[in-house]
Amino acid sequence: MTTITNIEDLRILAQKRVPRMFYDYADAGSWTESTYRANSEDLQKIKFRQRVAVNLENRSTKSTLIGEEVAMPVALAPTGLTGMQHADGEILAARAAEKFGVPFTLSTMSICSIEDVAAHTTRPFWFQLYVMRDRDFIHRLIERARAARCSALVLTLDLQVLGQRHKDIRNGMSAPPKLTIRNMLNLATKPRWCLGMLGTPRRQFGNIVGHATSVSDLSSLSSWTSQQFDPALSWADVEWIKQRWGGKLIIKGIMDPEDARLAVESGADALIVSNHGGRQLDGAQSSIAALPAIVDAVGKQIEVHMDGGIRSGQDVIRALALGAKGVHIGRPFLYGLGAMGEAGVTKCLEIIRNELDLTMAFCGLRDVRDVDQKILLPGSF
Repeated sequence: MTTITNIEDLRILAQKRVPRMFYDYADAGSWTESTYRANSEDLQKIKFRQRVAVNLENRSTKSTLIGEEVAMPVALAPTGLTGMQHADGEILAARAAEKFGVPFTLSTMSICSIEDVAAHTTRPFWFQLYVMRDRDFIHRLIERARAARCSALVLTLDLQVLGQRHKDIRNGMSAPPKLTIRNMLNLATKPRWCLGMLGTPRRQFGNIVGHATSVSDLSSLSSWTSQQFDPALSWADVEWIKQRWGGKLIIKGIMDPEDARLAVESGADALIVSNHGGRQLDGAQSSIAALPAIVDAVGKQIEVHMDGGIRSGQDVIRALALGAKGVHIGRPFLYGLGAMGEAGVTKCLEIIRNELDLTMAFCGLRDVRDVDQKILLPGSF
């Protein structure tokens, strides 16, 4: 078996095992992918100060996110079609996160339903919500999340319109996916994936099919999804959702200090600095570049998280040093899932925690909660 030492090893293995259309769906950005690349590249420009002769015994990566104790300040981000990276993918990822001690966030556009994940976990998970035109459907989704004991609602605001993702267009990626001759030939080279899918009944959007009006099967899903993302979304809708949810609320998709201040005014418990993994506005700044100004504007009033470009525990600590309370990872855990199923997600989390712990030690710290800008080399950020 291939020795796995870092997230890149998991990515390479996932690329071999996951059908091209689903691998590309996860591992791609919009248009020229400049923002997708910048998310990682800008993180690598930030350099550390190495310290020596410091007591490094009894180190801890434990922290809290929105009041919940976590093994490290990392959450699994909501990712659509996770169950197409590996059969029952959302269930497997949620179980790995629960055992490890970090939050898992289920996407509205998941393959496994809210109820599926709740039936296979004991720790409350988070649910990510897209605002659709059908408000009755959204209200029912919120009620289902409450019934499933979800401990936070992650409201994504940056998908009013869909970014142009060239790889998805070339692959015929849609809802449901198009089974072209090219895609069928590629599926034939992925027997492990195909056998897994044959062994599960979960092969459609479990939160939508059978729940949204007039969507009873995959054939009726495409027209529904093309009409439902709401370009008229406003902060008034955020207030409407907050009132109906009544629990912890996290706003995802903030890239500007003014929007961050509006998130504070909305009464949200946390915001996520995020450009949707470079999948929406190509040419936007990287998440790590946007983070400091947002922290300066609102960091004492609301918990600030970040996602985008995180590929290691070192990237996690870079974000923490610039003021993030925690980070959310999407592609790294998807690589692990596609490569090795639940064990791969666990391996991803183990790699990140080990890298986080060692980097913290090299910088002369024993507690992740003490990380700040002092561990960074001046002029590199």
